[in-house]
Amino acid sequence: MQSTAKKAALPAITLAALGVVFGDIGTSPLYALRQCFLTAHVAITEATVLGILSLIFWCMMLTISFKYVTIIMRADNNGEGGIMSLLALNLRSNRIADNRKIYLIALGFIGASLFFGDGIITPAISVLSAIEGLSVATPMFNKWLMPLAIGILTALFLVQRHGTGTMGKFFGPITLTWFVSIGLVGIYSISQTPYVLSMLSPHWALNFIFHQPYVAFLTMGAVILTVTGGEALYADMGHFGRLPIRLGWFIIVLPCLVLNYAGQGALLLRDPNAIENPFYLLVPEWGLYPMIALATAAAVIASQAVITGVFSMANQAIQLRYLPRLTVHHTSDVEQGQIYLPFINWVLFVSIVLLIVIFQNSANLANAYGVAVTMTMFCDTILISILAYGFWRWPKWKVALFAIPFLIIDIAFIGSTSLKIISGGWVPILIGAIVFTILMTWKTGREIVFNRLEKDALPLDLFIKSVSLNDGAMCVPGQAVFLTGNPYIVPHAMLHNIKHNKVLHERNILVTVITRDVPFVPDQERIRVEVLDDKFQRVFVYYGFKDQPDIPNALALAYAQLEIDFDMMHISFFISRDRLIHTLGEGMAPWREKLFISMQRNTSPVSDFYQIPPNRVVEMGSQIEI
Repeated sequence: MQSTAKKAALPAITLAALGVVFGDIGTSPLYALRQCFLTAHVAITEATVLGILSLIFWCMMLTISFKYVTIIMRADNNGEGGIMSLLALNLRSNRIADNRKIYLIALGFIGASLFFGDGIITPAISVLSAIEGLSVATPMFNKWLMPLAIGILTALFLVQRHGTGTMGKFFGPITLTWFVSIGLVGIYSISQTPYVLSMLSPHWALNFIFHQPYVAFLTMGAVILTVTGGEALYADMGHFGRLPIRLGWFIIVLPCLVLNYAGQGALLLRDPNAIENPFYLLVPEWGLYPMIALATAAAVIASQAVITGVFSMANQAIQLRYLPRLTVHHTSDVEQGQIYLPFINWVLFVSIVLLIVIFQNSANLANAYGVAVTMTMFCDTILISILAYGFWRWPKWKVALFAIPFLIIDIAFIGSTSLKIISGGWVPILIGAIVFTILMTWKTGREIVFNRLEKDALPLDLFIKSVSLNDGAMCVPGQAVFLTGNPYIVPHAMLHNIKHNKVLHERNILVTVITRDVPFVPDQERIRVEVLDDKFQRVFVYYGFKDQPDIPNALALAYAQLEIDFDMMHISFFISRDRLIHTLGEGMAPWREKLFISMQRNTSPVSDFYQIPPNRVVEMGSQIEI
């Protein structure tokens, strides 16, 4: 019965995956082939058209079909994918020395940071290239393209706070219609020039590379635009599973993309002037406006997929303590992945609008696109190679057989796209550098604060012994819960409570939240309780990096184990609110310390993050010099 149910559900899951996973790579035909010729000012001849088409085809086959879909998607962290999961798997390996794992963390952070840069450019270029079809229909729309793009994206970001669960039901069917449509117009064009299918032979690509090596090198910077979204295939594996994504790619997405690119190439062989906008000139006149509407819908869906991906990655980084606490809203009671981060949402929106205003059209934006993608792919290749050696136990020759060819390809792409840094490629690099600095500053700053607290702290076991010996300590009725990062020292909030209020509650529960490097932790493994004394209990609460912390719910489980009645009205949560003071001396550079202090001051309240009722929270201030 279960097998039948799974089989019945597979087509539905595959359809749903189309709308989320393949949005980015699915909108590439709007601009990618045109950009291949414009980037290096390539003359349109039979050799160049077939050579570039062959490069595109084999790039998709090697990079997406083999590297991502076949190899990298085997690396799942309890079903989850993405560069954070890949990093977590590598950190578990015992074949890699602990002192070298910091380099893996840095590499993972770089890849994640560049993903944020990609998340800003994708919506801008997808929506702009989609509505640029209006200028093909009539020149009167030329002056309205930018305002229309900004208007569409404004509406998209405004609805984020309401969630996209309802709209998400239509994403799959719309995306399927999009792929079938672009495949059909491609077939129609191929039928007029069937010779274009010789692009499937690699000799055209090799011939183009050998006879025009410099032009081919420049063109690679645009060919990469055809495989943007490879990381999304892997990152979304946790939502849909490995099989639906593979089926969607090989049965629908890959054939339709190849057919459309071949159709555009056939059009260029017949009419070189069609390079102005080969995608829309491929469409019959009667179908132009419906195709523009469909392309815009596909671009919006692609943008939504990237925005959701950025939200998810930011939330994972917060859970893993790589980002400060931000306000997270859950927009669905049913789907756990439906979240909304207001701060991230509006940072993305402002950044995207600025990009559109600065670059104005998709051709200019394409210069900024690709740099982040190539570097992320390079990071993925290194991490999966290390994983194959350290976790899968591949022999060195097998790792080298996989890694060396793809590293050469990635380096070639990086070299080609680096030529676009001045004309726009600096944008994702700048965004990535900012995000990387924030991630590393927060990680290092927390370690410094943690060490300062430990240095001046009082061991918990000694404190409990002193309390038991001191009959003069005034105990008051009630239950006090102390959130602490280190369960073996006395929380600052407890010391301040005794110092200022001169009281100790009759029951004191020390709660430490630990985030594991797995997506989800089952409820039966959620808590671990230790009874230290009649007055003191220690509770460890475990979450995965995709779990949403809920301390009251975890405490209810702990109270059940302790056989204590759980009543929120009898519980007070004591939280230490640290005030950081910048001082000269050891630690980070002064500007990084100030950045860390600023981030710490602007974190969302602990009560909001852990879903603690605010009226049960008591904050005790302390001052820490860093």
